[in-house]
Amino acid sequence: MVNKSVPGKGKQLASQIIPPLVVLLLFVGGWEFIGRLIGIAPYLLPKPSDIFLAARDNIGNLMVSVGTTVMEAVIGFAVSVVLGISLAILLALSKMVERSVYPYAIILQTIPIVAIAPIIVIWFGAGLNAIVIISFLISFFPILSNTLIGLNSTEQNMKNLFYLYNATKFQTIMKLRIPAALPYIVAGLKISCSLSVVGAIVGEYIAGIGGGKGGLGYAITIAASRLQTPYLFACGLSAAILGVLFFLLVNQASKWLLSSWHESAMNHSN
Repeated sequence: MVNKSVPGKGKQLASQIIPPLVVLLLFVGGWEFIGRLIGIAPYLLPKPSDIFLAARDNIGNLMVSVGTTVMEAVIGFAVSVVLGISLAILLALSKMVERSVYPYAIILQTIPIVAIAPIIVIWFGAGLNAIVIISFLISFFPILSNTLIGLNSTEQNMKNLFYLYNATKFQTIMKLRIPAALPYIVAGLKISCSLSVVGAIVGEYIAGIGGGKGGLGYAITIAASRLQTPYLFACGLSAAILGVLFFLLVNQASKWLLSSWHESAMNHSN
């Protein structure tokens, strides 16, 4: 009997990769062609080749900046995951606590980060601590909100069954409500992982420190002040790639968690 699963997977992978790759090549090629045809100055609108050369010439500084931003974003994201899920569980255990605390989480989310960033810098000082806190604040709410929605969306019949078997609130939350909320938690993680990169770069603008270990936000600021537009584009593209990589990692983790039982992550051949 011939196994057709491997060719089928290859065709499916090709159908997912080739179309966006073709669009990317057409876009970059068209951008390069129009840039050469019109002859726009690189400091106004650099061509893809200018951006590549700027990245190559500054590869050492760019890698240091990327590494710094990755560290800040990962720490901020990790803290938001731990605190967001933990607080959501606490709120889900008591409706009174949820009604008392959740509105303030919403208020915190609606306050522009630039309005409270000076306070964060005063309290925690410029540098890593303030940047991580800003990254955390930006990426925290989607995890809290989605996790809480998932915990509150558990099927009532299943909760009644646990109640009939005299399960405690802790047993119900750990063995029923958290597993049932996993798709919602994963959705929040997918949103927050990219926001953590944005938060780290915003934090570097507001509370970053310069020198040889400045992140992408600092590198973008310096490139803009010196009209190094090709390098500015290279830093911006690096930040975008970081966000995409974070999302892909979380998406892969979600498939590992959900692919065996949840419809959203199952691999359908048709």
